[in-house]
Amino acid sequence: MHWPDGRREALLFVLEEETDARRFSIHRLAHYCLDLAGLLKTGRVVPVVIFLCRATGVAQRLCLSGDRHTYLNFRYLSCALGELTYEHYRHSDNLVVRLNLPNMQYPSGRKVEVYAQAVRGLTDLESDPEKQLKYLDFIDIYAALNDNERAEYQRDYPDEAETMSRFAERFHEKGMQQGIQQGIQQGMQRGMHRGEALVLERQLRLKFGALPNEVQRRIEQASEQTLLEWSERILTADRLDEVLR
Repeated sequence: MHWPDGRREALLFVLEEETDARRFSIHRLAHYCLDLAGLLKTGRVVPVVIFLCRATGVAQRLCLSGDRHTYLNFRYLSCALGELTYEHYRHSDNLVVRLNLPNMQYPSGRKVEVYAQAVRGLTDLESDPEKQLKYLDFIDIYAALNDNERAEYQRDYPDEAETMSRFAERFHEKGMQQGIQQGIQQGMQRGMHRGEALVLERQLRLKFGALPNEVQRRIEQASEQTLLEWSERILTADRLDEVLR
């Protein structure tokens, strides 16, 4: 915004994401916005809340008033991804929208299709390999395909599946490079061990989805020989416990 004396004042957007709408507090958000406004000495603050699921029963407005005057009238912009229809956004050229397709509303029988459209959007709209790897994790976590759905994906969407394999190869190379760099700084053996652990963790995510915290701890604490054995089992295992038995 330009003022008559030539000054500019920025517009500050405050974003909050809520996986579970029941945890949202409009009082907490208002408090945070007021703190930021005071800290930055501005009144140009726009609060935005993104709900991953439906936002039924969530307060949209906070009003503080007496009998004669209103002293605070606080509202925020909101977007409930679970209330958006997948069909309307499946071909969007907005990367953020495509990444969030698994969070939208769609028939349960089309889950694999939604996942494929999200991956296709990622490869079409983002060229940076580092960001591709980062955002693929996001899609995996929120789509949460089971074993049967992953098999269906491999069968019906071979091009996208091949893309995921290339992502895994890139991550493997990145993990090895990180291992070498850490080896130079902290000892080659320790660096290579960490690189192997990163590669294994990534491969498990690609095949089985999000990993429980306990599995991640086991990978971090596993010996080099154990990591090697688990990496070999990924090729034939159908379940996560078959790899880590």
